[in-house]
Amino acid sequence: MSQSAIITVMERACRKAAPRLRRDFGEVSQLQVSRKGPADFVSQADKAAERTLLEELQKARPGWGFLLEEGGEIPGEEENSPRFIIDPLDGTSNFLHGIPHFAISIGVEHMGVAVAGMIYQPLTDESFWAERGRGAWLHNARLRVSGRGDLSEALIATGIPYKGHGDQDQFERILNRVIPEVAGVRRFGAASLDLAWVAAGRFDGFWEQGLSHWDVSAGMLLVKEAGGFVSDFRGGEKMVERRELIAGNDVLHSRLHRLVAGALR
Repeated sequence: MSQSAIITVMERACRKAAPRLRRDFGEVSQLQVSRKGPADFVSQADKAAERTLLEELQKARPGWGFLLEEGGEIPGEEENSPRFIIDPLDGTSNFLHGIPHFAISIGVEHMGVAVAGMIYQPLTDESFWAERGRGAWLHNARLRVSGRGDLSEALIATGIPYKGHGDQDQFERILNRVIPEVAGVRRFGAASLDLAWVAAGRFDGFWEQGLSHWDVSAGMLLVKEAGGFVSDFRGGEKMVERRELIAGNDVLHSRLHRLVAGALR
């Protein structure tokens, strides 16, 4: 599948921001020995990547709006202008600790509907992308969600609440329902990549609470365009409003949703 103009624009922006992220990631291990630690350095890396993405995308699509993790909202020139939804460094804690699992996530929405998305892993050079009605892709290879239908064979990804974020009690109730039913649960620390991996069939399903719009905009579209299903914990469409998400193929999404809903009763 040949890339459309908007996918090309997003990939160019990611590739412009990626070299500095790779270089900064290489520096993190040198900073681990300092008492102050690399947190400030990583925060600057995050902001620098966002600036690069913003500059490149504004140049290519003047007048479009933005929702940025660091920079907040920038309205488009017109009321119905499309907007980019950007997480310049998803997996900040991994980056901070020298763990090579993080990504740039860019979604595009038009009139509230997700129309394009890209999740780019700078270290592996993997470019996961999707467009509404055109499927999900890893470079030029078509992606499909896993075909597994049995929870006992399924590898499920999640995110764990941490200090000041998320509902620990709710998470534990859900986890205690899911663990006995599945082959394994993984917490890799970058929701955008988790969703890209669901789209690629590497993970069979995913659930998480407390996610922000920029964490999931591109990933939700990837899963849907790869033939999967995405919902909130109640089975509805309010993933962004409720900040909760379940993803998987049709069979596993339904079974995972039943486990999650049962834990919340």
